[in-house]
Amino acid sequence: DVVVSLRESHAQVREVIASYSDGELFEKKRYRWTGSTSVGSYAVSATTSHYDWAIKHLKRSSKAWAVEDAG
Repeated sequence: DVVVSLRESHAQVREVIASYSDGELFEKKRYRWTGSTSVGSYAVSATTSHYDWAIKHLKRSSKAWAVEDAG
């Protein structure tokens, strides 16, 4: 079920983000792999993109199911 998968992945992402302190999340250049930005910026970007994708997928799926149910 897509909704269950979304909830599970959301819980996992929140757990990973919560494992960082505020300093670790928001200090720019703290980690070499983040370049000039912060881990928090990556987290915001990745979660936003993920949820946008999930919402679009759910909307498309629900429209397809509505058409199937009507036909």
